[in-house]
Amino acid sequence: MLSLQKAASILGAFSAEQPEWGVRALALHLTLPRATAHAYLAGLTDAGFLRRTPAGKYRLSWHLAEMGGQLTAALPWFPDARSLITRLALEVRAVAFLCILEGEEVVCAIRERHPDADIDLPLDIYLPATATASGKILYAHADISPRTFSACTDSSITTPDEWRTEVARVRRRGYAYSIEEWIPNQCTLGVPYHYAEGVVAAIGVQMSAERYLQGERSIRERVLGIVHEAEALG
Repeated sequence: MLSLQKAASILGAFSAEQPEWGVRALALHLTLPRATAHAYLAGLTDAGFLRRTPAGKYRLSWHLAEMGGQLTAALPWFPDARSLITRLALEVRAVAFLCILEGEEVVCAIRERHPDADIDLPLDIYLPATATASGKILYAHADISPRTFSACTDSSITTPDEWRTEVARVRRRGYAYSIEEWIPNQCTLGVPYHYAEGVVAAIGVQMSAERYLQGERSIRERVLGIVHEAEALG
């Protein structure tokens, strides 16, 4: 039987930057014997998680997208939240996002980018909790203390005292921002998304730090207004 850990590491090797793998390259990447890599790739293909290309390499299968659809279909708040992300991207003319907690991992479940957004669409799925607006929102409302701090830039929070101060500020204000704490020259603004009297996600926008700082108040009020209006209608 395939080891779940090895199978997970193989699936995790596929990304937007590396959408396909050959047996030899994957074996080198994961420091596995070539025969082992081939056995896992073949087994995952038989199970429907991978597909083989005409060139003999492997890609993720659409079966995974189907499973993702089943996951989101089980969340009653997700369809309205997805529509909200589209509205935020259109009206703020930025990258809009929705993040959730999976254990202590901050997962970006949706991103949409307006054509006029002044940054490219980020590709990261798992985000550093202490360096992002979504992480601050989700950790603050779940009352989670970070085990470690991600020093992504010189502006990142790196001490427990800084974190406690930031969490208190987030709870008091009802929103969070991260100005060049995760990615240099970029800012994220996050707002808690409520459903059934609880916070189920962090929703917000991402743009250049320059644009955010130039229009901070109007951008913040616009995002808060859109999210609160959507929650009231929901």
